[in-house]
Amino acid sequence: MSQRSLDNTSQPESLARPGVSAWEPLREPVFRALWIASLTSNIGTWMQNVGAAWLMTSLTPSPVVVALVQAATSLPVFLVGLPAGALADIVDRRRLLIVSQGWMLLSAAALGVLTLIGFMSPWILLALTFALGLGAAMNTPAWQAIVPEVVSPSELQEAVALNAAGFNVARAVGPALGGLIVAAVGPGPVFLLNAASFIAVMLVVYRWNRQRATSRLPAEHVIGAMRAGIRYVRNAPALQAVLVRSGVLIVCAAGLWALLPLVARDQLGLGATGYGVLLGCLGIGAVTGATLLPRIKRKFSLDMLVTGATVVFAVATAALAYVQNVFLVGAAMVAGGIAWIALMSSFNAAAQTAAPEWVRARALAAYLLVFQGGMAVGSILWGALATRMGVRAALLVAVFGLIAGLMLITRYRLAGGEKIDLRPSLHWPEPMTSVELQPEAGPVLVEVEYFIESERAQDFIKAMDDVRRERLRDGALRWELFTDSVNPNRFVETFLLASWVEHMRQHERVTKSDRMAEELARAFHIGTGTPKTVHLIHAKY
Repeated sequence: MSQRSLDNTSQPESLARPGVSAWEPLREPVFRALWIASLTSNIGTWMQNVGAAWLMTSLTPSPVVVALVQAATSLPVFLVGLPAGALADIVDRRRLLIVSQGWMLLSAAALGVLTLIGFMSPWILLALTFALGLGAAMNTPAWQAIVPEVVSPSELQEAVALNAAGFNVARAVGPALGGLIVAAVGPGPVFLLNAASFIAVMLVVYRWNRQRATSRLPAEHVIGAMRAGIRYVRNAPALQAVLVRSGVLIVCAAGLWALLPLVARDQLGLGATGYGVLLGCLGIGAVTGATLLPRIKRKFSLDMLVTGATVVFAVATAALAYVQNVFLVGAAMVAGGIAWIALMSSFNAAAQTAAPEWVRARALAAYLLVFQGGMAVGSILWGALATRMGVRAALLVAVFGLIAGLMLITRYRLAGGEKIDLRPSLHWPEPMTSVELQPEAGPVLVEVEYFIESERAQDFIKAMDDVRRERLRDGALRWELFTDSVNPNRFVETFLLASWVEHMRQHERVTKSDRMAEELARAFHIGTGTPKTVHLIHAKY
């Protein structure tokens, strides 16, 4: 299979390219194969969910234990989400995907075999469902992080939208197909079919000739990689904007998803089939939205797209509260599906482009935690409000939250891919040392000396704020800027790193956008030559 270059040389391109179609990413052989395999696997997963829920109702009458099936599926994301993101950044993602898919294959196969031979119990079912959830949690950050490797930056949002559309197609087809198979031959064969679906993904990933970026430095440890990921999130305004905006929206948007079954049953008088039709309308809207998204992107900025889609989703939620006609509610759900796919693909693509390659999976793990946490918190919140105030009132509060959340745009603006150049700059010179330093030597204190005209000192300090965030997100534990009490024109920047190897990693992580921030600050320097840099190694005693 062919593959696009992984050097990210086209990173600064806009995410929207004139003339790009919704199906453009499918022309890439690797992405097309991965998308088809993922669609197959997602259908198997939704079939699995139906089979597991039905099997649990036949094993125990306890509603609590039945509800634990969904908990066993979702809980692993919170337990291993961050470690999974760290692992996906420090090992070969291709191998990690094969291992996680193989783990899920074995778990699903064990479910199928034990069910067929009659050796199933509620706790075995929960344990194996939890095992499947662990595999999915380990798989997802790596899976999402490879998307920019197999499509160009200009096709990224379309690729994300196609993945989301495939997920919605699977959600519409999988439960129905799973229900038919369970009714015909029982849940055991459904579990085995799900196991077989993982084989398709493993074959595609195995055949992918991924060119992994090489480094002369030793790989990070998982705990250290997790800390580095958290530091990056804390000091990356573009990524913070995605997490804050998406978190607020998802909590409020969860009202529609959580209360739709109650509206279908109590307000519209529909049964399970009618509820499935409304879910299908959301799926149809999602697929339609994926097709329309490129045209919309060419006309509106990312923030305008998210704002418009939020308003449309709020209107769909309001329609769910007030409209009594089933056909009108279905039309509103189609519009809601279009808005949902626009929102999710925009946030996901923004998260993808807000982090460089070395930390991308960790950034996506943080986004996935916000997404899953927002859906969980929102579902509990709107369920509690519906119990206390009624379904209609709860939906209206959700609508108000969606509209009020738009005020965040003034502080947390979403940056398109053309605004951040995350290609490695590699412009830092090799540090001069008189002896060979061991990787674990340290801590390391780096000092950079500047001479600044007094009347421009405040402008320099302001410019150094971007440099501060750069140092911290690339590995520094602490950063300070000092002025000389004797010579007020002399400023000294200091930043501390845990070890020599962490400082060398910092050399590799500096991006072209970081270089621009450094050059802006160094333009204030009036000393001869470039600012003097000194490396100090902790003296052991």
